[in-house]
This record gives sequence, structure tokens and C-alpha cells, in this order.
Amino acid sequence: MNVTDIKTMNTVERLQAMEALWDSLLHEEGEIESPAWHEEILNERKIKIAKGKAKYMSLADLKAIRK
Repeated sequence: MNVTDIKTMNTVERLQAMEALWDSLLHEEGEIESPAWHEEILNERKIKIAKGKAKYMSLADLKAIRK
């Protein structure tokens, strides 16, 4: 299956395929390791929160700028 095949699927079919992929990953042996850059970003965000410098946005505001 490739991107072209996926684009021909309707929304329900794509969601079902995505669920099947996630389910297959759930039952994999061992854990999937997060990349180092992900931990760095999370640590930076924790520091901002602790210093009171974190900026928050409502979901509605985020959706408005994503359009």
C-alpha cells in the first residue's frame, strides 16, 4: 500500500487502516523508544512552566490559526 492507494480510500476506510496499524504496534515486543529530541522539547517546556513563562492557547484559538 502506498500514499496513492490511501488517498483513494474514504475517511472510514482510512480510520480503520490507522486503527489496525496502531493495534499492530500495541502488540509489538518491547517498547518504542522516543527520540532524544522529544525528551529535550519536553524538558524545555517543563522549565518554562516552572519559571512561569509558558504560554497557553485554547483549542479554539489553535483551530482558528490552523485554517
